[in-house]
Amino acid sequence: MCAQCMMGAATAATAATGMRSWLATRRWSWLTRERLHRLTVVLLGSGLLASALLVSGSG
Repeated sequence: MCAQCMMGAATAATAATGMRSWLATRRWSWLTRERLHRLTVVLLGSGLLASALLVSGSG
């Protein structure tokens, strides 16, 4: 894996984790612990998918 691909994946994972942290501090009543867990899985999965499809390597 090239360094650019690794940086793209790391940036996407960091963005997903930051969004999850921001949502966790909002204390909305509809955002239960189970929903936050599911949302975390979706955010990390979409970050991984976005980095795989949208960030091109050196080739």
